[in-house]
Amino acid sequence: MNEPSLIHALLSQPCTIAVVGLSADPGKPSHYVPAYMQQHGYRILPVNPVVDTVLGETSYPTLTALPVKPDIVNVFRLPKFIPAIVEEMIQLGLPNLWVQSGIINHEAAAKAETAGIRVVMDRCIMVEHRRTTL
Repeated sequence: MNEPSLIHALLSQPCTIAVVGLSADPGKPSHYVPAYMQQHGYRILPVNPVVDTVLGETSYPTLTALPVKPDIVNVFRLPKFIPAIVEEMIQLGLPNLWVQSGIINHEAAAKAETAGIRVVMDRCIMVEHRRTTL
């Protein structure tokens, strides 16, 4: 988890990122971080059951409802929600979990890694992107 080579590999080229907990409020990190990634060529798929559209994209209630399999699942939810997200990722065969800064659930991360999911936890994808690409 959190290996620099993994972080570099995940951010080395634009890909599709499902953002669980993406907010419609531009003042929240769960909005401006995905907006930054979108501005840098990444396709953002919002996952939030209470938002219809955000960042010009249709929002989906769950990972299962997404029209495509994302390359990265980026999470802006409380630690208690991470186990259910990992379960859904395992069922869907999704390869990469990125849990934002300040959000930590070691048990869920261990389960994800045991299932073959690569994990970055307690790191901001925007900060790491800036560090990786500068």
